[in-house]
Amino acid sequence: MNIEYKVNHQISADEFIGLLKRSTLGERRPIENIECINGMLNNSNLIITAWYGPKLVGISRSITDFHYCCYLSDLAVDEAYQRLGIGKQLQVQTQSQIEPTCKLFLIAAPAANDYYGQIGYTKNDRCWVLERGSEIIT
Repeated sequence: MNIEYKVNHQISADEFIGLLKRSTLGERRPIENIECINGMLNNSNLIITAWYGPKLVGISRSITDFHYCCYLSDLAVDEAYQRLGIGKQLQVQTQSQIEPTCKLFLIAAPAANDYYGQIGYTKNDRCWVLERGSEIIT
């Protein structure tokens, strides 16, 4: 299978939403909120996409300073194309765009929690999340 990877190739909100729905990530993203989806795409500074012909089959969407920290916010592969190495290649392509001094961070989907340690990530128990609607306690 010939998968083409593209760096910062512009995609539409509809293409992104379609891919999220065809992956397991759609259930954890605000796919009904087009303004939020557009903001996610427009404010990311590193997006790697995977294409099978004209079809978007995978994405790695990150926010990074390219030198110290890269937060890989969305890693999604169309379920029909999973287990072909596309997700791993999206991460390799992402890492190739950042400096060797830059750490790659991500929050694993529940079903993928055991996967990342197998490919070289270190689990970090020091991550904290402030949920939507919550405020900093003063």
